Amino acid sequence: MDYWNITTDKQAELGIDGGLMRRQGGEPGADTPISTYICTIDVPNIDEYLNKIQKHGGKITMEKSPILGVGWYAYCLDTEKNIFGIMQPDKNAK
Repeated sequence: MDYWNITTDKQAELGIDGGLMRRQGGEPGADTPISTYICTIDVPNIDEYLNKIQKHGGKITMEKSPILGVGWYAYCLDTEKNIFGIMQPDKNAK
């Protein structure tokens, strides 16, 4: 898969950078939940925030997963059916 890393700050510091890949599947329609990018929010404790999201009516669409040497991330669905990501920096993530 073609995938490009996007760095938003100093490469030596942990944080949310990003990535860009070719669209998988057909062109999105008006009711498609993902049409361009997924906004990802930095959180101090991913497990705590996943619990809060569910408590307030959101859903987890992709369980917590590691990004080797970067941190933990998950995708969620808010109460208006928008997909968003959360990420906890952790250089020891495996």
